[in-house]
Amino acid sequence: MSDQDKFAVEVIYALPTQQKRISVMVSPGTSCIEAVKQSDICRFFPEIDLDKVKLGIFSRAVKHDEVLEPGQRVEIYRPLIADPKDVRRQRAEKAKSEGRANKTTGAKVS
Repeated sequence: MSDQDKFAVEVIYALPTQQKRISVMVSPGTSCIEAVKQSDICRFFPEIDLDKVKLGIFSRAVKHDEVLEPGQRVEIYRPLIADPKDVRRQRAEKAKSEGRANKTTGAKVS
């Protein structure tokens, strides 16, 4: 395979205080996880577990073996700190205990 067949994709990982964007030249048929490995982004962020990491392309979750197309951006997602359903449930319970919501229905108290 010649260098002319290769195309550029980006691998990106972001933390609350910093982000890293790495451009990688890949061959046709390269999977998302292969591009992440080629980018060597784990050198900057050793906490990334390549076996368990969640990936996406432009905010769409993808499997590790999805084949890349020219110009795509592979996003590495961090694990959630808290389950959004649990957080909402806790807010609702707090509103009920503070009298801002009906204790039976959960509706707003006027």
